[in-house]
Amino acid sequence: MKTLAVFDIDGVLADVTHRLHHLDARPQRWERFFQAADRDPLLTEGAERLRKALVDHDVIYLTGRPERNRRLTERWLARHDLPTGPLVMRDDDDYRPARYLKRAVLRRLATVREVVSVLDDDPAVVATLEADGWPVELATWLPHSSTLQSAQEDKGRT
Repeated sequence: MKTLAVFDIDGVLADVTHRLHHLDARPQRWERFFQAADRDPLLTEGAERLRKALVDHDVIYLTGRPERNRRLTERWLARHDLPTGPLVMRDDDDYRPARYLKRAVLRRLATVREVVSVLDDDPAVVATLEADGWPVELATWLPHSSTLQSAQEDKGRT
């Protein structure tokens, strides 16, 4: 059995900048934000990293996107010639900060597989996982927005 390489989607593989205006609006338009994910451009750096990881590892996606967006996310991955799974998503009613959600998922994964790398764009996620000793790297090819950070950490939405 191969070791696991874990990839976030938003900000690592998918460029979310075109839909952040839905979160800047008052009230925030969460459903529109997620529905627009099917138009995210692919981030080449992330896709190249994923394809390289597939040579030696099994890849699993760990995203803060809600479960109700599974089909949209799988179609987006397929459209960009990326594997469509395994895909671990946030339960629709789970609003924990991304760092706690992802820590819990990684702990479960590590009971059955060795996790050799985690790639995420959220500095809070990376700091938490790094402090726990996970082999994590911050994706820096898309500047992390304060809007997205608030969505991930304060609202527990992505």
